[in-house]
Amino acid sequence: MNQSMDMVKTAYAALSDKKGEDVSVIDIRNVSVLADYFIIASGTNSNQVQAMVDNVEEELGKKGYVCKQVEGYQTANWILMDYGDIIVHVFDKENRLFYDLERIWRDGKTISVEDLDVK
Repeated sequence: MNQSMDMVKTAYAALSDKKGEDVSVIDIRNVSVLADYFIIASGTNSNQVQAMVDNVEEELGKKGYVCKQVEGYQTANWILMDYGDIIVHVFDKENRLFYDLERIWRDGKTISVEDLDVK
């Protein structure tokens, strides 16, 4: 398994562990040089959004992956975590609807949970 996909699976599992809602993965390798994958998830309140981000950072950190930058942690309405190969976006519900990244990045390929084979 390549490093990017390992990171995606680990982040997906970490978000799910904290009851992240509507977690989606978009393969953007063919449409952007920003990263290989976007992971987008929602939380119901700022505490949950921060807990989800903390868990992603902890689980990826256990595997030696270091977050290059985190934006939006204090306000917790949209937190962006840049791991280079993957970018994790964790939103509250209102901001996820407003920014609608899935629509903006619709040229990317949505990866299903079954394709991820996350345990």
